[in-house]
Amino acid sequence: MCGDCCRGFGGTFVDEQEIEAISKYLDMDRATFLRDYCHWSGKRPLIRTAESGYCIFFDKLCTIHEVKPRMCKLWPFIEGVLADPANWTAMHTMCPGIRTDVDKEELTAHIRQELLKHSK
Repeated sequence: MCGDCCRGFGGTFVDEQEIEAISKYLDMDRATFLRDYCHWSGKRPLIRTAESGYCIFFDKLCTIHEVKPRMCKLWPFIEGVLADPANWTAMHTMCPGIRTDVDKEELTAHIRQELLKHSK
């Protein structure tokens, strides 16, 4: 709960379901949410980052925790680690909760399990 994962690092993509859930949670329409809280990377919306470098919804804790995007729910159990388990070690510098003394096969099996639990 240090919030290090809420720092920029490229932003957080949101899909249509997440846009709907966050908009409803914030009591606003979809267009207002996209205009006021997102920017675009190609054709995909990303939640904006504040001047501090943190997600605009981070204020010591996540202010939209109940409806936070899948990307946030899964962190650090992301697809990139399955592609190359060495990414786990690299991410250790960004997340003090990541242990590097784990077996890479166990790690990838656990990440697959987490991804399946949170798949759409």
